[in-house]
Amino acid sequence: MAGSVPIGGGCAMGLSKIKHVRAFTATGGGADYHDQQGAHWIDDHIATPMSRYPEYRQSRRSFGINVLGTLVVEIEAEDGTIGFAVTTGGEPACYIVERHLARFLEGRDPVEVEKIWDQMYFSTQYYGRKGLVINAISGVDLALWDLLGKLRGEPVCHLLGGAVRDELQFYATGARPDIARDLGFIGGKLPLHHGPAEGSEGMEKNIALLADMRGKCGDDFWLMYDCWMSLDVDYATRLAQRAWDECGLKWIEEALSPDDYWGYAQLKKNAPRGLLVTTGEHEATRWGFRMLLDMECCDIIQPDVGWCGGITELIKIAHYADTRGAMVIPHGSSVYSYHFVVTRHNSPFAEFLMMHPGPTEVVPMFAPQLLGEPVPVNGRIRASALDRPGFGVDLNPDVPLHRPYTH
Repeated sequence: MAGSVPIGGGCAMGLSKIKHVRAFTATGGGADYHDQQGAHWIDDHIATPMSRYPEYRQSRRSFGINVLGTLVVEIEAEDGTIGFAVTTGGEPACYIVERHLARFLEGRDPVEVEKIWDQMYFSTQYYGRKGLVINAISGVDLALWDLLGKLRGEPVCHLLGGAVRDELQFYATGARPDIARDLGFIGGKLPLHHGPAEGSEGMEKNIALLADMRGKCGDDFWLMYDCWMSLDVDYATRLAQRAWDECGLKWIEEALSPDDYWGYAQLKKNAPRGLLVTTGEHEATRWGFRMLLDMECCDIIQPDVGWCGGITELIKIAHYADTRGAMVIPHGSSVYSYHFVVTRHNSPFAEFLMMHPGPTEVVPMFAPQLLGEPVPVNGRIRASALDRPGFGVDLNPDVPLHRPYTH
């Protein structure tokens, strides 16, 4: 596996050491964007693995998609500089950060990102490897990069080697690709509403919605389907074939369980030539993505930087994908992915989650938790919008935080 690039081109001298690590929870949107109250497109009869049970079909909140809440990690240096990051994980992740991971940071030089990541990962491997523990490690890693950028007075994208393009272009994820097209995005990704348990009637509804959007958006606009782990190989194959033939679908995303590498390999073989198979939102670490790439499971990998291991691990994932000729289009994670994508040739565009309830407007993705979060204008963000130190955002002081554990 390819390693990461040196931070800023060498060993740092004289940076203030890490004094404190703190972990908080927050609720009400933000990084845990499923934690919405009231009507919202992101929770409107969307197909999931739980859709086989009628009582959990209408709302993802009904089976607990929002139970964890946001994890906020703060890392304070001896000179008072604070780096922070937000991801999902809530109170359980706070426990892991405070009671286990903090020991690998406090008293250390913040430039030691590789050593710190290695110690966090291998010390938790016996109960971690994926899921909640990697979310916690990701949050710490992102906060560490934010701190390092602030201490050096540089944006994270500069620490990663600098921008390779003048602007980022985006596709939009939401229920209204037609509006996304009018707002200047290059494509629109729809949530799939009906899974295998809803039979042929559900399949017809899926195709009808896609056809309606194709009619509204025209032939030159990308349309994609996000299936959120809800399908089996047979259903996904039939959906892909019809969606390609009848509606010109660009890709089918996360159709199967993230553990079913064999199913993805078969789906990629079954998919019509020209339609892309994408996945990786719920995959983690270089080893998980190596499985996806070596088994030829997909055309595009979609790691979430807040769930896959953080920036330190995403660098390794992207390098390996580059050797396999695969694009890396991170799952929407606001500034944490923007600073990475702008530095990568094999990440030619990015995802923007439309977090307006409609969604009919462009609003900050991780609101209300982040202040200063850039948003696309005409589907684009200038690289110069990422020029502030660290990740360039501030934690909103009006968002209530709870620190359930200390150390």
